[in-house]
Amino acid sequence: MRSRNLLIGMALIIVMSLALAGCVAATPAPAAPTQAPAATEAPAEPEPTEAAAATEAPVEPEPTEEAPAEMESTGAMGVDPSGQSITFWHAMSSGANLDGMTAVVDEFNANNEWGITVEAIAQGSQSDLETAVNGAITTGELPNLTMGFPNGLALWNSLGVVIPLNDYISDPDVGLSTDELDAIYPGPYSSGTLADGSQIGIPMHQSEQVIFYNNTWAEELGFDSPPATSAEFREQACAAAEANNADDNPDNDGTGGYVYYPDASMVSPWIWAFGGEYITPDGSAYDLNNQAVIDVALFFKDLYDSGCTLFTPSFPNPEFAGRQALFATSSSAGIPFQRSAMEDAGNEDVWSAIAYPGPDGDQYVDAFGQMIGVVGTNSEQDLASWLFLRYLTSPETQSEWIGYTGYFPSQSTTDVGTRAEDDPVWAEALALLPQGKAEPNLPAHGAVRGAIRDAFFAILDAEDDAGVIAILDELNDTAAGIIAEMQ
Repeated sequence: MRSRNLLIGMALIIVMSLALAGCVAATPAPAAPTQAPAATEAPAEPEPTEAAAATEAPVEPEPTEEAPAEMESTGAMGVDPSGQSITFWHAMSSGANLDGMTAVVDEFNANNEWGITVEAIAQGSQSDLETAVNGAITTGELPNLTMGFPNGLALWNSLGVVIPLNDYISDPDVGLSTDELDAIYPGPYSSGTLADGSQIGIPMHQSEQVIFYNNTWAEELGFDSPPATSAEFREQACAAAEANNADDNPDNDGTGGYVYYPDASMVSPWIWAFGGEYITPDGSAYDLNNQAVIDVALFFKDLYDSGCTLFTPSFPNPEFAGRQALFATSSSAGIPFQRSAMEDAGNEDVWSAIAYPGPDGDQYVDAFGQMIGVVGTNSEQDLASWLFLRYLTSPETQSEWIGYTGYFPSQSTTDVGTRAEDDPVWAEALALLPQGKAEPNLPAHGAVRGAIRDAFFAILDAEDDAGVIAILDELNDTAAGIIAEMQ
């Protein structure tokens, strides 16, 4: 722990208020999901907490001490981390998640060769953790490492709190080998990479935003495989909606197709599958009204106008289990919830996890998850923190961690044990990891996510294509305004 300039915290508080004020007004929409996840699972839809950067220039991390003159090494091992005690804040606060975190930290403390001691402190939910870190910036009582979503780490880096890891990663003594780097899936790793090349975090694990698909019902409707393109997706969604409207059960009229809840985790992979991106090439700004985004918006609008979508008051697990939805968007962490819903409904249909299909057959999923960042303190503690981070994110530790939690690994060389054989849907989602991309890691992304959701609800009420485009133009202006306020 160490003290920080109180002005940093004051600036953070001021600009967080500005960011909140800059968000677009919410368009009337179905209520956000409120289902509480089970204690042993990650939330079904983790969202980064809205956060803002400080208005003053970023504070530079404290300089690293130079290696003693008598030592030949100029790398990280020119510093001796032996006997250091460091603090790690995380959001794995209950059930198997907490048990797993406790186990891997205890193992490191008992066996690491430097005698480093890690005190792991659960801070509640991810939102609670981010609030705790923001408060600690004000008080100066910061941890040595913290878990966080990419936009949170980017914010803390802009304040000079979370330091770049590039020198540690490339160090010949304590860094990561080329093979180790190549094994990390590019989606989660890139979410910790800033536009200037600074690597501010290493992914501990990942989840995906996928589509749940009822294979059995689709076969009864005449489809022998999941949709490979967006046109096939529309055909199947509309066929399911038509079937429910035509049966003798009036209670399911208006259902059957695709559950529509357009948060950024659902909209993003559709944009990628349509061949686009919604961030500028240099990663510094949003581009939310380009042709690919327009095409996705018009695709959604057509599905809605054709009666091939439905809305749910919460997570759509019961609707999917009750054949009121052929397709439902979910985090891979929601697989156990959906399985329970199928069992509760007595539904023995075969269902699967599929990617988001585009017009030309491109398919993507949204890869996301907690990163681990190092809070700059002093050279000895920073190195000790890196050594623990390297252990925590290694394939060997990830294998143990996945055994507890069911998260997906961030590295392709991780041994997942028998979980894939035991859970076919989990295995299908696991196979989609190479198709994963990460959302932007701009500090503004927490606020912009909300603006995306509101705009993509608003497009449903647009009178024509021009109205849809006008909403996206306004969305793009809103995102630019949020970034400007945070700078």
